[in-house]
Amino acid sequence: MTDQTETMIAPASLAPLFQPITINGCVIPNRIVMAPMTRMFAVDGVLAESAVDYYRRRAAGGVGLILTEGIAISQIAAHTKNVPEIATPEQQAPWRWVTDAVHEAGGRIMAQLWHTGLGRIRDMAADPDQPSIGAMDYYLDPASPLVEIGGNHPQGRAMTEAEILAVIEEYAAAAANAQAAGFDGVQLHGAHGYLIDQFLWHETNRRTDGWGGGIAARTRFAVEIIRAIRARTGPDFPIGFRFSQWKLPTLYDVKSWANPEELEQALLPLVDAGVDFLDASTRRYWAVEFEDSPLTLAGWARKITGLPTMAVGSVGLDGALDPTNAGRTDAPQRNLGQAIAMMERGEIDMLGVGRAVIANPDWANKVRQGRDMELQAFDAAILAQHV
Repeated sequence: MTDQTETMIAPASLAPLFQPITINGCVIPNRIVMAPMTRMFAVDGVLAESAVDYYRRRAAGGVGLILTEGIAISQIAAHTKNVPEIATPEQQAPWRWVTDAVHEAGGRIMAQLWHTGLGRIRDMAADPDQPSIGAMDYYLDPASPLVEIGGNHPQGRAMTEAEILAVIEEYAAAAANAQAAGFDGVQLHGAHGYLIDQFLWHETNRRTDGWGGGIAARTRFAVEIIRAIRARTGPDFPIGFRFSQWKLPTLYDVKSWANPEELEQALLPLVDAGVDFLDASTRRYWAVEFEDSPLTLAGWARKITGLPTMAVGSVGLDGALDPTNAGRTDAPQRNLGQAIAMMERGEIDMLGVGRAVIANPDWANKVRQGRDMELQAFDAAILAQHV
């Protein structure tokens, strides 16, 4: 952690972070977003009651919008039974307690809908009789995290047409359940190599049917999910979309899209389908994305689509995507100046804060009040607590 004997940014210069923003009718009090972070405090898909205070504290701490941890749209969509779901009344009830608490604290909250799909990150103990499913057959190669064509390893297999249509319906049902539970909107997790991203990425979607092909064709799965959610929830329910270049577990340098033209082919169909805002998930929010331009991935998304766009990645951390915070010292602690400059240039609209908000529920208020000297460094040990 850097020296806390000085305030990194004078409060007067923080004004862009604390302006309200409206997304499809939802008025969000400021531009600071609690980024979605998996916590796994659920039992058989039912969220722990401790989550009510966990989320309430972040809203009371000044975060304008909370994006929840990934909520599995079904049991097979989760990679462990400790991931919360929203399919049954028992699973929906604690989410209503959460949304009520956040609203009472003055915040807004949207549900991140998640299907992990196939891959080694899924815990087969979640349902050993049902291998995970994805865009292609999955062959477990210890030397590579990539999906291989033609694999018959029980770790995973390609989805059938009927399964694809059923999962689209599960997404729509989950969104309707989230709306009924009081959420202000939903966000689709289309990043990091999970199911939707498996359809988007050329390495994990080499299908030759109507769900694969070129860049625009590979967006069909995401597009149909968005359309189904829009049909189920109506025109005034915000829908967001998280996307990324990098993939879990360690594919930090891959690119689904090699240049802005390819990115445009992927994003514009999502906009046409009804997406209201974008979340460009990166390791470092300030990183330049393509050659010959200073724009970040979020900056390009904003330029291409015109939609409200969130930048996220290592805000408030010394390390960059390192859960131990070891090994890197070049990421400036609370490097907000760059984010604010990006906002002022119209490159981004919101700033996602992740682990720093786990360590400091009142991160937003302390930054706003110029009390950043009081902020605590993130420590992975904190993840064992749900406070």
